[in-house]
Amino acid sequence: MSPRPSVRPGGRSARVQQSVHTAVRELQAERGRPDLTVPLIAARAGVTPSTIYRRWGDLKELLSDVAVERLRPEAPPADLGSLREDLEHWAVSFLEEMSSPAGRCYIRDALAGDPDGSNAGQCSAYAIEAVETILARAAQRGEHVPPTDAVMDHVVAPMMYRILFRQGLLDPQYARDLVATVFYRLMPLP
Repeated sequence: MSPRPSVRPGGRSARVQQSVHTAVRELQAERGRPDLTVPLIAARAGVTPSTIYRRWGDLKELLSDVAVERLRPEAPPADLGSLREDLEHWAVSFLEEMSSPAGRCYIRDALAGDPDGSNAGQCSAYAIEAVETILARAAQRGEHVPPTDAVMDHVVAPMMYRILFRQGLLDPQYARDLVATVFYRLMPLP
């Protein structure tokens, strides 16, 4: 199957996407993920199964699309007044959300139905946007800031590795320790 073009839906397309996403979330809450089927979702959403197959291809890709939407941050990162505090607060929140049972399920779904990597790229873009917001605010305050990629490589990447492949050391201090590596190893001394 060829990858579908990624378009920002509007009008009827947006309403279909919203009703299908809502149906998936409701049915997951009521029945559990293993019982989801395209016909069941279509009936709840008020669309035909062929609409879902045309737009998403299969159940895995639909669940991936829903997961990416659920992983979108609802608000910008908190501004606590310093780069260190902002990064620590964001990293702890990110780790708590992503390592929760729901977060792990969304991550697995986002990756499982992502044949071309676009959903993984979108999830990465959400984290990059949050980090860049924090770094830009710090720079506006006159603080020295590390490159975005340094934060992604030394804070986000290790957390995602542990979330996906190792279950230990997923407490707030782990997130704070990762942020500390950015300051102790990558930032120039004042």
